[in-house]
Parts: sequence; structure tokens; C-alpha cells
Amino acid sequence: MKKMSMVTVLGLSVLSGVTFAKVHTSMEADHVFGEALVKVKNGQLSSFLANKNIQGAVVTKQMQLISGSYVVLKSASKSASSLVAELKSLSEVEYAEPNFIYKAINNVPTVESMLAGRVTESFSASAPQDPMYGKLWGLNNTGSNEPDRNGNYSGTAGVRGADVAAEEAWKLTTGSKKVVIAVIDTGIDYNHPDLKNNMWVNVNEIPGNGIDDDGNGYIDDVYGWNAALNNGNPMDGNDHGTHCAGTIGAEHNNGIGVAGVMNEVSLMAVKFLTDSGSGSLADAVEAIDYATKMNVDIMSNSWGGGGFSQALEDSIKAARDRGILFVAAAGNEGSNNDTRPSYPANYQVENVISVASHTHADALSSFSCFGNRTVHVAAPGSNVLSTTPKNSYKVFSGTSMATPHASGVLGLLIAQEGRLPVAEVRERLMATSTPSSAYRRKVAAGGRVNAYNLLTDTRIPRQGPDENAWRTEPLSEVFETLHPYKDNTKFSKTYTFPGAKYVKLVIERYETEANYDFVIFKDAKGNVVEKLSGNGANYETDYADTDSITIEFTSDSSQTKWGAVIRDVKVIY
Repeated sequence: MKKMSMVTVLGLSVLSGVTFAKVHTSMEADHVFGEALVKVKNGQLSSFLANKNIQGAVVTKQMQLISGSYVVLKSASKSASSLVAELKSLSEVEYAEPNFIYKAINNVPTVESMLAGRVTESFSASAPQDPMYGKLWGLNNTGSNEPDRNGNYSGTAGVRGADVAAEEAWKLTTGSKKVVIAVIDTGIDYNHPDLKNNMWVNVNEIPGNGIDDDGNGYIDDVYGWNAALNNGNPMDGNDHGTHCAGTIGAEHNNGIGVAGVMNEVSLMAVKFLTDSGSGSLADAVEAIDYATKMNVDIMSNSWGGGGFSQALEDSIKAARDRGILFVAAAGNEGSNNDTRPSYPANYQVENVISVASHTHADALSSFSCFGNRTVHVAAPGSNVLSTTPKNSYKVFSGTSMATPHASGVLGLLIAQEGRLPVAEVRERLMATSTPSSAYRRKVAAGGRVNAYNLLTDTRIPRQGPDENAWRTEPLSEVFETLHPYKDNTKFSKTYTFPGAKYVKLVIERYETEANYDFVIFKDAKGNVVEKLSGNGANYETDYADTDSITIEFTSDSSQTKWGAVIRDVKVIY
């Protein structure tokens, strides 16, 4: 008997079967036990707080956000679902939902840290002369400069130029201190020598005097805000936020460490994820609200989890209404966000830019979520070297690492042209991305971020085959399984069509155990073009723009079905 299917969404275990429908409360998603976030109707906060109908629930937090009045309630005896159900019946309540838990999204941390003095080489006279710049393949991919998890060269072959085209973009601008990017995360080590000169500083606040000097409602918010602890110290005790910050804006040519996408920027530390790497919905919306009130240009969000939250969407919309971009990690579960949403990346709001991760070999990272409708672009995210607290540097992988690459590139655009309408910026980022078959049908743009193209508004045509030019040819050897196939089957065959520009399969029949046994079609680079499961006949796959293809068949150790047979392909020369 097949065991119950479970999936992990951004590090949080939830029941599978979630669809792209707007699910207002997902009780399966991780949340703080017995806690609910309530939006109170305008003008009814006093009445709500005086209401005695919620027995045993106490107010733990009140927030006056741009989007309205919110209260966090906690019950020692009721589950969140029971508490939410009771709250929804009250006339003062606009909506109530579980206080979801969110987590930092990084896939593989390094084993050990590297000190700032460790020396590697730079690659050109025009490149930043920082000791570790040579290992920043996301900025300049030489095809052989990917670091491994320990910071040594991995020795694996990459694709030269599969990067964000930073060095070309820097000929136009290296950034501006006027551009403010809020890193909404675990905080930032604002004393890090590679970051301290690019930290946002609230010059109207006197540090450590316990007074709200600038009257913005936040005390001692010198470098940003800590929504988790409700204080003005957003110091990072986790690594994650500082790592993201370094990718955006580690200082160039200072003789230490790495270089960011931007040499000049103002990095605002907005902490809602605790030092353990997790945080609540209530703290997330407070963090976003703070950055919105302070009128940042971009919010960089390498975190996710929970179910659909109306409060979180409302906060993102409030940022949109101020012209603020909301860049979000697509997630690390390797799943399709079109059918299994990943929040906050999946909110359908004009300022949300969802970012997948790609490798130095110009392929979608194996862990990266994707979505032809819901994920917009890919950016470097596998084996990324960046800053970590206490003057150290580490290599992380994840869509968390891809997100700050995209945020930094967008920061360069704002430095050059100022703010533009958020929908226009998102469209321009997608249209100027570098197209590749690796990302076709994986991200809406079909490509990876390119800073130079973005700054020059160079739009790359998305070329494809002439549908009238296909011709059918037999495979040199029929691809066929046993009927029925056996447990734990795995075999593959590669076919070459010399001179072909495009190739696609004509699958005569396939019948497999749905979601467990697969027919997989890959291009010459090893990128998955299509992965089929279930039943089908006379099915034409998507195309590969290559003259060599590989067909794989895999099965697990439970049910076996009829199998598959493929006799023909369609080719354009």
C-alpha cells in the first residue's frame, strides 16, 4: 500500500493536494498553536477589545498598519482553527486567520566559514579587486569559478556568461546610496566590514536613547527594525539575512571579502525571522509595514511558508500602492508553484517578482520551485558565496540566494532611472532576461536575469520553431518498456539527429502509476523538457532546441502498470 503523500513547502510540512485556488486559511500549514491574527473593521477596535465572547483568549499584540488595525489573540485551550472560527462570527472582525509560521529559505549551508582575509583572484582589471570576487560566479561566470560548500573551487564545469551580466552593467552604474533596499529576513550584521558602509542609517534617530526621536512610531530604529522582538536592534544571529545583504550590496574594492551586485546602496535591516530562522505572520506584516512606511524602493524576501494569508497580501498591496517592489523567493521544494502555491511568492499582486534559482551550468537548480505562470525569472542561487556575521563568509544554496541577485539588479535600474511603475519594472525584467531552453515553461520569462539588458532595455526575442517545418522521423531504436514494467526500473537512451535545430517526441502510449513512475525527456544539457506520469496516447512533447535528446523511464517499488512506447520524433533541421 502506498504511504500517505506529504510535501514540504519552504521547509514546512503540509498535506499535499493544495491547488492554485486562493485558500484563505490552510489549517495544515505550520502556525503558532492557539494563535490567530485578526483584522478589525475600521472604527471598531475598542468594541472588539471589550468583547467578552472569546473566552480564555488574550491579546498578545496590537498593530496599526497602513492596511488597518490588527490584533493577535492567543488561547491556551483552543486550537487556532477553533479560535479563528469563533472570531469570524464577531461583527467587529473583518477577517481572522492562523498566525502562520514562516522560515528562511536556504537549501544547503556551508560546512565551515571563511575569514575575510582569505585570498582568491579577480579576473579582469575592470572587476572589483576584492579578494573573493573570483568565486562570485553569479556576477561573472567564467565556467570554472563555482565554489563548493567549503569555499574551495568545486571543479565542476559551468557555462561561461551564465550570470547576471554584472560587469557589463557596472559600466553604466554601480548603484546609489539613494536606493533603499529592505532585507526582510533574520536581520543584518550591520557591523560587518563588507556591509557597514552600505547600511541604511536613520539619521533622524539618536542611537540608544530610548526615544522615538523622529516620531515615526519606532524607538531607536537606526539601522531598521526588529519586529520579532519589537525593538530597534535588527542584528542577525542566524547568518541568512547577512548573506542575502552581501549579495545585494557588499562594498567593492575595499580590500576584503566579496562584492555585491551593487557597490552603492542603502541596506535596511528589517528583522522578523528570529535567530532560529523562523517568524510569525503577525511579525511579517509588521516588518513589511515598517519598510512601507519608511518608503523603501525594494523589499527583498528570502522566506516563505504558511497558507494563503489575506493580511500578508494586504500588506504587499499597501507596498504596491507606494510603488515598492516586492521580490520573493520561489521556494526550494522543486515543485510547480502553478499548482502548489508557495507564499509570499505566489501572491498575484503587480509588485511581486517571484525568483527561481539557477546553477552555474545554466540549468534550473534541482531544488528550485518553478511555474510557467507564477514564477517570473531565474537568478543565480546554487553555491553562492557571501557575507555572514562576525566578519565571516559562507556558501549557501537556495532561492534565498537567487532573490537578492534579482533585488540588486533591480536596485541598479532604480539607481539609473529612478522609480518606475511596478508592473512596468516586472515586465521589463522579464522581457530583458536571457532566454534559454533550461527555463522555458519553468518561469514565465523563459530566461534568467540580465542586468545589462535591463539597464539598456534590450529585449531578447523569444525564438521558437516554425510549426509548419516539423517532419516526423522514426527513432533509430524504439524506446519501449516491458509490459507491464517491473518495480525499481530505471533506464535511458540517448538519440542524436545531426544538424537538427529542434526535436520533440511523439509518445505512442504511456501508462504509469501517477506521480510515482515517470517518462522523462531531457535535452543535450540534461535539462528536463518534459516529465510525464499517468496515462496518455499520441502525445507530442514540448521541444528541445538541440540535436541530441535523452529519454528516461523510472519506477518505484509499488504498483506497476503497462509502461511506455515511443517510436517517432518530430525534427526541424
